[in-house]
Amino acid sequence: MRRFEFGVALVLTGFGVRSAVYWARRPFESTATRDQLLYAVYLTGRVGMWFAFAGLFFLFAFAGASDPAPDPTTGALVVDDPSKYAWYVIVFAVLGALQLLAGWFLGHGGGADEDDGQDQRPGLTP
Repeated sequence: MRRFEFGVALVLTGFGVRSAVYWARRPFESTATRDQLLYAVYLTGRVGMWFAFAGLFFLFAFAGASDPAPDPTTGALVVDDPSKYAWYVIVFAVLGALQLLAGWFLGHGGGADEDDGQDQRPGLTP
């Protein structure tokens, strides 16, 4: 285990928890089901990015980036291959896409929702 990477991972995890608490307490004014779902997806991408960065540093702390240890039989230095975690890049891409698309759809809104019968966007008249 590498202490610096582990420390950074703990700090990023703390930021993720803080972000989740902050956004959970923030009210969302729209009552439309569509908007509520899009907002939840947006926050999943936003808060999840902190945890994804923390997970990356946990990987650096425990796998592949650790100090090499000698193999007891051959004496050669053994280092885990970090390239087996290349799939982790997809986590960042998915979270970023969730945040981008949900934010775009929230910003461009739709018509009136069946739940409240009103359009929440200002400036529109029926």
